[in-house]
Amino acid sequence: MNKTKTVATRPEDERMPLGSTIAYGIQHVLTMYGGIIAPPLIIGSMAGLDGAEIGVLITACLFMGGLATILQTVGIPFFGSQLPLVQGVSFAGVATMGAIVTSGGGLPAVFGAVIVASIIGLLIAPVFATIIRFFPPVVTGVVITIIGLTLLPVAAGWAMGGNSQAEDFGDPQNLLLAAITFVIVLVLSKVRIGAISRLAILLAIVLGTILAVILGRVDFGAVGDGPIFALPSVFGFGMPTFEIAGIISMFIVILVTLTETTADILAVGEIVGTKVDSKRIAAGLRADMLSSAVSPVFGSFTQSAFAQNVGLVAITGVKSRFVVTAGGVVLVVLGLLPVLGRVVAAVPAPVLGGAGIVLFGSVAASGIRTLAKVDYRGNMNLVIVASSIGIGMLPIAAPTIYDQMPAWFITIFHSGISSAAVAAILLNLLFNHLGKPSGKDASVLAAAPTRSIPIAYLDAFEDGDSIVDGRIVDREGKEVEVQRPEH
Repeated sequence: MNKTKTVATRPEDERMPLGSTIAYGIQHVLTMYGGIIAPPLIIGSMAGLDGAEIGVLITACLFMGGLATILQTVGIPFFGSQLPLVQGVSFAGVATMGAIVTSGGGLPAVFGAVIVASIIGLLIAPVFATIIRFFPPVVTGVVITIIGLTLLPVAAGWAMGGNSQAEDFGDPQNLLLAAITFVIVLVLSKVRIGAISRLAILLAIVLGTILAVILGRVDFGAVGDGPIFALPSVFGFGMPTFEIAGIISMFIVILVTLTETTADILAVGEIVGTKVDSKRIAAGLRADMLSSAVSPVFGSFTQSAFAQNVGLVAITGVKSRFVVTAGGVVLVVLGLLPVLGRVVAAVPAPVLGGAGIVLFGSVAASGIRTLAKVDYRGNMNLVIVASSIGIGMLPIAAPTIYDQMPAWFITIFHSGISSAAVAAILLNLLFNHLGKPSGKDASVLAAAPTRSIPIAYLDAFEDGDSIVDGRIVDREGKEVEVQRPEH
């Protein structure tokens, strides 16, 4: 009997062998693990929690991130984009949630604000998704590029040691470990065995960690501290409270989250090579908001797509959403087995930094590739790209640039991703929708239109021919007759 291979109608629907699926899923988890545990670490510290309580907060975030990832990738009617997107606690709300915590409301006020703001976000998701027609390549290319550039400082921080307060932050050994991991990624990516090249990031992290053990740069001492298995508790930090100011500020965060998730959905759709329409974006945003609304029940916060995993899809070429589903299952297991989470947390930050350089750089490269598709002739697209990237780079180049601005402004523009997205959308509306000036009068900054001559005309030229005052002459200066077509 002949065995036939089922060909997926969409690239993201490809099903891979179970072993490969699990391996690639673990690779996704390692890529985003540092990012998903950082917000609960920061917020828990600001709330005055002890180590054990912060550990509970972290496992809750892992558990909910896994459930949100499964919902986003598998999908149910009206919920889930069915794209390879990893979900986790968004960094966009860390400053706002920290302000709510320190203003006296504590974690219950944060959870209440997240619940209400997320429910409002769930209601407006379909309307928000209709703006897809305002996301042409000139906008998506900018956003994808800025996503990569925004993440590169994270890779740099990891390469230096991860903890800026540590004595060895920036130590040459940290940089050396990051550099070796980076080289391992490049070498393994060049291997012609598909299973090895596609798992280059994961294998490099494993090999880098082994090297760090040899160099004495790994501390597994905390792995045995705490329980092996623990179920997430319901409202373990108290029943939520609802404060108007906190809800309003969190709603601004939700708008930023919706913008970033929309950008990530469009980015991964571009990388995967699949159709993304307003219905699919709406389903992805609903999954985001539903997960965010449920998260506080188990002690977690707002959920959003992780941009660094978009880079992993780009660099590995593994487009299957079921691979990311496996990563979601791993996150759920980590949330139920804190001991496994502590093992993953022991991976040295410099190792993650070396891999992150390739990962995050690949996102920026994907954005540049998208921008190459943009028509710059006789329009303002060059100005849109230049201005949007410039605005998006400001908080990256100078993180404190907006510190004196109002809180709502900081929430929106402190993120290079959201500020670049807002700028690109508004400028595209202004120049390409509200008015389309002719190429001659567009702007002195508009890209000059190019001329082209059919190759057949050039074939008629001989060595020494030239054009003088609009006439074609040969090498001796004699005019060459031009035959005009007869009608």
